[in-house]
Amino acid sequence: MLFDSTLRKDLARNFAATLVVILTIVITLFLIRTLGQAAGGRVSPQDVALLLGYTALGHLPTMLALSLFIAVVSTFSRMHRDSEMVVWFASGVSLVRFVRPVLRMAWPVLVVVVVLALFVWPWVNRQKVEMVDRFERRSDLARVAPGKFQSSGDGSRVFFTERGDDDGSTGRNVFILTRTQTAESVTSAGTGRIEYVGDDRYLVLSKGQRNEQRLQGGGASIAGFDEYRVLVGERLSTRTDALPAVARRTIELLRDGSARAQGELAWRFGLALGAVNLCLLGIPLARSSPRRPSNWGLLFALLAFVVYYNLINLTEAWVASGSLGVVQALAAVHGTALVLALVLLSRSGRMGGWPRLRRPGARAAMAGPGGPAEAARP
Repeated sequence: MLFDSTLRKDLARNFAATLVVILTIVITLFLIRTLGQAAGGRVSPQDVALLLGYTALGHLPTMLALSLFIAVVSTFSRMHRDSEMVVWFASGVSLVRFVRPVLRMAWPVLVVVVVLALFVWPWVNRQKVEMVDRFERRSDLARVAPGKFQSSGDGSRVFFTERGDDDGSTGRNVFILTRTQTAESVTSAGTGRIEYVGDDRYLVLSKGQRNEQRLQGGGASIAGFDEYRVLVGERLSTRTDALPAVARRTIELLRDGSARAQGELAWRFGLALGAVNLCLLGIPLARSSPRRPSNWGLLFALLAFVVYYNLINLTEAWVASGSLGVVQALAAVHGTALVLALVLLSRSGRMGGWPRLRRPGARAAMAGPGGPAEAARP
């Protein structure tokens, strides 16, 4: 039908334009934050692009839901502003009739949101956790950057070296500050190189000295050496069962009865249900008067999205704290939003201010003796 096809085309066009704008803004913000993390030494500079892709993919469900909501609101706002809704209402089309074409256009996006929230979101977070963990748990030697002070993984040692050969296996003017519970030592050497002994890796220092200060008792010692070995082997990787709830698969959370796992489930299912409710809420929230066109409707709709999204985050906190169960939290927030959308659709259809059909004979009574037509006669 012309009604369905025209509306779906407008919605699809506005959705695509909105998604491009939101993706550009969000990816730019994430890029700035990721570069700051790389500059601060929290992530590897080589993994900036990959980490940015994981971050954008993880937040894609929220961006899709927001783009779909803005597309619905902007499309119906334009139709109200251009008096297209007047024509449709005068033709006997109620506001509820617009739900079907909106859902026909939105269902592929809603399916993608569900898949991303339930399956892609934990996979992305798992990859991010493993990537950051590999960077944090790399060997102390791998942390050393020429011309820069760098601490070890546990913070007990500080390294400084100048660049040596091109392959990075040898450095000049090596400096190591080591602090334990009982002593603090400073080791300096003219050169340092990497040696492998079995599965262990050592930093071998040549022609230097070691100054040690005992924290208890106040004693000190100075020793020179021709060769000094420091173990800088790799540390163990993170165990799978130590992953946070956001990085665990949905099926694993369903089997886990802990409150934290149930809270993460409430957030994932809530994001999927929220995308559907936002599509329904966008139809009545876009209502505006063609005589007073303004952008207040869109601003109010964006405020409604922010409130709704914060309520989704609150459900996670409520369930994680044990205040509510998953079903109760989802019913309280998303059930209320669904009822509100249906009530607004029903009231907008009945109280839209558009002409209503009168009973047969009402026009004749109006034109009869004493009616407006009679009173208008001279």
